[in-house]
This record gives sequence, structure tokens and C-alpha cells, in this order.
Amino acid sequence: MLRLLEGSSVSLRSWLRSRVVGWLDAGMSDDRNVDGVEAVLAGADGRLADPGFLVNADPEEVLGLVDAASGPAGRLAGAVYRASAHLHREVGAGVRRQLLALDAARYGDRGLAARITAVLVEGEPAAPWGVEWATGSMVDRSFWQPLAGHTSTVSGVATGVEEGRPVAVSSSKDGTVRVWDLATGRQVGRPLTGDTHMVSGVAMGVVDGCPVAVSGDDETVQVWDLAAGRQVGPPLIGDTRVVSGVAMGVVDGCPVAVIGSRDGSVQVWDLTTREQFCEPLQDHVRSTVDAVATGVMDGRPVAVSSGQDRRVRVWDLATGKPVGEPLIGHTDGVYGVATGVVEGRLFAVTGSMDETVRVWDLTSGGPVGEPLTGHTGWVYGVATGVVEGRPVAVTGSGDGTVRVWDLTTGRPAGPELVFPAEVFAVAVTSDGRLVVGFGHEVAVLARR
Repeated sequence: MLRLLEGSSVSLRSWLRSRVVGWLDAGMSDDRNVDGVEAVLAGADGRLADPGFLVNADPEEVLGLVDAASGPAGRLAGAVYRASAHLHREVGAGVRRQLLALDAARYGDRGLAARITAVLVEGEPAAPWGVEWATGSMVDRSFWQPLAGHTSTVSGVATGVEEGRPVAVSSSKDGTVRVWDLATGRQVGRPLTGDTHMVSGVAMGVVDGCPVAVSGDDETVQVWDLAAGRQVGPPLIGDTRVVSGVAMGVVDGCPVAVIGSRDGSVQVWDLTTREQFCEPLQDHVRSTVDAVATGVMDGRPVAVSSGQDRRVRVWDLATGKPVGEPLIGHTDGVYGVATGVVEGRLFAVTGSMDETVRVWDLTSGGPVGEPLTGHTGWVYGVATGVVEGRPVAVTGSGDGTVRVWDLTTGRPAGPELVFPAEVFAVAVTSDGRLVVGFGHEVAVLARR
């Protein structure tokens, strides 16, 4: 009977119920008929509760059983499968395994996520990444109790330490900044909110020994005391500029915020005195500055900025002067930038609307190798870090994927990770975990 219904648009549970009603009306019902229906329903629950079946079975076969689930485990598994059903039909079992683990975590069942990740797929290596936790703002809460999170697009993520525990900080177009315990996925305190309708990015650092987050919104920059869960002083900028990128650094021992603006300038603010450290840095040609990052090159604190003029600019933060010539190579606007150190040299990694990722040696002022290709959408999020002892770049794209690149070889460090929404923000923790902002959600993945 199940085989006849595979691929049918008719709900299996509805069909079975209609059959029972038919038997009752015709006076044909007996214990054997009822037992037969219960056996079918129990069989659906049993198969859906098998992670190997979810991962390896034909999607139409699985979807044909979803409506027949009656027990808690079966119904949850069905909801997990449905969450990314539009993708399951298009991908192989290896990618399906990763998506199902992610969606199980979005529903709050980390155990199911781990069991799915452990499933073996013929012809595929073991899953390289496991999902530690994920928010589930957009899933059906009637099935489980997911972690509540943002209610609009996640625009930025950063990592650090607050009161001795590793945390992630996320910003969103819903106007909030949220702090997450990296170990549990639980939200730390209440959402941080200001007088804004959206937050375009977030960075994390330390001011006067206290962990802070700096976030940018439509016209201002807010500084948040993470331990106290409150705003520190008035906004740093109160004019008509629109903030499009934020980063934190240190100049002469002073913590600074580096702000990219849609008026084409880069501003540097002393977070101790709450005054501008220097005059706005102006070199992007009639262009929004979409991303900024900081680093130390040859003992000098520097900022790196990128924007719609396709150029990448390096600035000496101590003097406010540009370093060298603009880095040119992208053929469209540059949305993401991060810095990292490889063999003692400071590098910048950039992601662009031209769907490529480029690596730049900031000491020599030139590109490193050929552009990194593979994304099929604009590259929004860029981060660097160390994973299993290797310096890596991590990039997130509008194509719904995250890619990890080995910076010593210029090659992918494993297969791409697939998400059910655009990826606007990525970060790498100090112990090599990935923090990913996709759609309205935040997820943390760790190497297995």
C-alpha cells in the first residue's frame, strides 16, 4: 500500500483515515482492519525515527510517510525533514545529512542532530562538521521548543569572552544585538536594543577591562557593556551618515572602533574618550564603504576597508594615512573583508559581488594566487581563523553556502556547507568552531 502512495500528493494519513471511515460505514470494520491501519502508522513512525532512512532514502519516499507519523519522534522527524524539503530533492545524501542535522538543531534536538551527522553515506566521507546548536526562529514551534532568536535577517556575528565564558554576538535587521553562550546556545541576558529599526553589523572587544560589543545602525554606533547588558553612553555618531561596517582595534594602547559609512568614509573613534581618533579617512571613490577590518602589520595597527568602488584600501591607524596603493582586482563591489596572519605576514581576504574570494598580502601590496571560486552568489560574509592548526578563511554567500579555504594552499578545506537561506555573516571562534548567520538564524558548527 505504501508503495502505491509514494510520490502522491494525497496525504497518507488522510487516505488511511478515509479508508477506516469507509470500512465503518460499510460495516466491514473489525479488529484486523484497525490493527492493519495501526501497523501502517507505527511503521511510518519507525522509519522516520531512523536517521539512516532520513538521510539515504529517496526524498519522495520520506515525504510520503511524513503525514502518517503519529508519535512524538516521528512527527518531529517529519517536521525536521520538511524544513528544507525544497533542497532535499536537489542534493545528494551527503549534503542532505548536513541539512537535516542543521534543521534538527533548529528544532532544539541536538541529540537527533548528532545521530544524523553520524550516519554513513555510501561513497561519501564521514561528515567533517557537526552542528552544536542553532536558533529556530522560523520553524514550527508546535513540534518542539527551539531556541528563540532574531526575527529578521542576521547581519553580523562576532565572538569573544564574557565573564569567562566564550560567547557569540549577533546583530540583525530586527534592530537587536543578541549574546549567545557558545557552549549551550542559550541567550545571555535580554536582547540589546536601541532607537533603531536595523543593525548593520557588530564587533566585539574590551574597553577598560570590560567586554563590549560595538554595533552600527542606520545613523549611529552603539557601544554595549556585555556584562551589564546595557548601552554605554550616547551613540558615537549622531549625524546623517549610514553605518555599513564596524570593527574594533587598538591604537597606542587605546581601544578604537573603526566605522565604514555609506558616505564613503572610514571613521576611527577612541572608545575610552569617545572622541574621533583622527579625521575621517577618505579614499573610496564616490562609493559606500561596505566592510572594514583591523590588524597589525609590521608592528603598525592598520584598518582595511572595501566598498562599491571595487577597491580594497589599507590605512595606518596611528597616522590616518593610506598604506600603499589601492588593491584592485575584483570586478564588482566588495562586500566582505577580514584579516589574518599566515607565516607571520598579515593577509586580507575579501568577498565580492563578482562571486569570487581574493587573498591579499598586505606587506607586498599584491594578490596571493588566483581568485578563489566556487560560490554562485554574492559573497557577503568573510572571516579568518585557525581550524585544526591550519589558517583558514571562511566565506558565506547569497547562494546559501559556506566555504572554508586553507590559506596556506589556496584550496578548499573540505566540501561546502549548505544552508536553507542566504548567509550574510560568518565568524571563527578561538577554538576553530564556525558561527554562521543565515536568514534569521544563528548556528554553531564544530569539526568532528
